[in-house]
Amino acid sequence: MNRRTFLQSGAAAIAGVGLADLRADEGPADLDIIDCHTHFYDPTRPQGVPWPAQDSPLYRTVLPKHLREQKQFRPVTGTVVVEASPWVEDNAWLLELAKDDLFVVGVVGWLHPGEPEFAKQLKRFAANPLFRGIRTSVQLLNGLLERNELSNLKLLADYDRALDVNGGPETPDAIARLAARLPALRVVLNHIGNVRITADAPPREWRQGIQAAADHAQVYCKVSALVEGAARDGREAPQEMEFYRPYLDVVWDAFGDERVIYGSNWPVSDRAADYYTDQRIALEYAFEKGEAATRNFCSRNARRAYRWIDRPGRRS
Repeated sequence: MNRRTFLQSGAAAIAGVGLADLRADEGPADLDIIDCHTHFYDPTRPQGVPWPAQDSPLYRTVLPKHLREQKQFRPVTGTVVVEASPWVEDNAWLLELAKDDLFVVGVVGWLHPGEPEFAKQLKRFAANPLFRGIRTSVQLLNGLLERNELSNLKLLADYDRALDVNGGPETPDAIARLAARLPALRVVLNHIGNVRITADAPPREWRQGIQAAADHAQVYCKVSALVEGAARDGREAPQEMEFYRPYLDVVWDAFGDERVIYGSNWPVSDRAADYYTDQRIALEYAFEKGEAATRNFCSRNARRAYRWIDRPGRRS
């Protein structure tokens, strides 16, 4: 516990209020908070869903209204929904879901950049301004890099759409190699590279990868799935922000105030902690960086990465 946290703890105890409540008052009162990593799906559809499996506790209908119902540390004002399905037509399902719900500011869908139909499919979905990019895996990205098959990812940049990349701690390094070859493509690292968050010092290879990715100005990093990173191997995710600080320091020091993005990975994050706790950890850290950095983290950096268009009537 640092000196500042210690003093706040004492003041909170004297006043009879919780430390979380005290810190909640530190941040700006009118924050526009875009959760840039949520998943929506509906197993009751006639075709069902490819994920999650029926025996999973996540196997239930999850829609924007269910996110709004979650107890939140600070009110979430919008979301960028990320694909949870490899079915091409599920891009259309997400866009239809978003059409009449102003809470959804953008969709990051799924298309396979190694397939012949990619250009045709991208043209189709990019015609919808809510379609802000696609997500791929680090395994698929590494294959494209090794085969030098980057024309479809260049096409993604030509359409002014972003690429999310998900994978393990090797992901930042792969993103760095891609960014060096396609400087016009905006790339978003998911879940800070899914590093295991422990009481030990952050691993050197991951730290080096984070810095390599951050060296490219068009690369952004989602501070998401924190509690899951701490809950690997059946461990219980700590609820105090200080546990996560060494890892957050690595990310924030590398990417700076203008390229870190808030996300939750809800509802997957429920397996490690409730939404309130997951959000509180990230925002407590951001509040320490000051008002401008907090506003950047909560929405402005995501707008730079995804370049969504404001929807008339959306509350912010």
